[in-house]
Amino acid sequence: MKRSGSADLPLHYGHVPLWLAERMGKLGKAIVEEILSNQGKNALLSKLSDPFWFQSLGAVMGMDWHSSGITTSVMGALKRSINPNTKEFGIFICGGKGRQSRNTPNEVLRFAELNGLAAQDLVRSSKLSAKVDNTAIQDGFQLYQHHFIISNEGQWTVIQQGMSNSSSTARRYHWHSPSIKSFTEEPHTSIYGENQGNILNLTDKMAQPLKTAMMEVTSENPDRMLSEISKIKHLVMPMHHDVKAKDVDMKRLGAVLWLAQEKNVNNFEELLLLEGLGPRTLQSLALVSEVIYGKPSQFKDPARFSFAHGGKDGHPFPVPTQVYDETIDTLQQAIQKSKLGQSDKIQAIQSLSKVTARLAEDFVPNGNFNELIAHERSNSWKYGGRTVFGKAKAPQNQQLDLFQ
Repeated sequence: MKRSGSADLPLHYGHVPLWLAERMGKLGKAIVEEILSNQGKNALLSKLSDPFWFQSLGAVMGMDWHSSGITTSVMGALKRSINPNTKEFGIFICGGKGRQSRNTPNEVLRFAELNGLAAQDLVRSSKLSAKVDNTAIQDGFQLYQHHFIISNEGQWTVIQQGMSNSSSTARRYHWHSPSIKSFTEEPHTSIYGENQGNILNLTDKMAQPLKTAMMEVTSENPDRMLSEISKIKHLVMPMHHDVKAKDVDMKRLGAVLWLAQEKNVNNFEELLLLEGLGPRTLQSLALVSEVIYGKPSQFKDPARFSFAHGGKDGHPFPVPTQVYDETIDTLQQAIQKSKLGQSDKIQAIQSLSKVTARLAEDFVPNGNFNELIAHERSNSWKYGGRTVFGKAKAPQNQQLDLFQ
């Protein structure tokens, strides 16, 4: 078993308003349901174990695109929407933040017993993953939330987060276990982040002399360790709250905007069933489609996915609730029709990610990133824009027209 990645995030405090939490639950459920239907349970667990994909999921759901709050809010939304459907989905989320994390063993036991799984082994895996990241890896981050996501086939993913008060950052740890090998000898592909001084890592092969004094261990070739370091998936999010052009793959974002705003759906045969959607909803749906169907290489810039539904603090723009609702409705209707054998619309949504990927290959950005954000903010009121500070209001001055 290897830890699949980690993410360093600025600490953000606050709450998720009810109007956003409810939408996050609905969109999260629809995304999970389509991944399970189209790709399977193991694919979902694999995606959740990828720090870049998880950050992109949080951004497309309208949370702060780079903050530590994504972990709590996204996992909370998924737990509320997935667990009541666990019999149908075959997926169950245990644990949470604070007190909820301490209830993980009981939740794992109940689910394991209902599905004929090795309950004690699973509880042990949950406890050991937390022990490794909290004790064996002493990197200055103290765990305060632990999520154990398990399938009815016994495979699991861990998403847990630690806090460092000294640096005002949080670190999220991702684990994925298609097969367990060792928790005590390099269970991680690697751990690194911004240098914050010396750390104690008793699982690292470089700690061999210390471990020899503590227990007998098998020596490993350091060349193998170095080769593993090159495979690390590690995400470090910036401290600035506003979304900057450097945070975004402009070719990919530009392709989405061009497809949506220039109304080019009718140029692509595979998208004709989406022709009735407004351009702003098509923009959001294209990014949601990428989260569901996209390849791992497409999630290196999670900030881009905040251009689907904005962010609750207004970065890059207020959450367009009307667009959010239409995106959810379109996806839910497509999923329900697919269950009845009418798969044309869900295939069209799937094609959105393919079409924008093709467009991005030759797309040349025009450098109007700041104008794009200004355009979204000035028009936010038209789409029911909201933040934690209130509803967006129509600007008093003349409206910007990005596409003149």
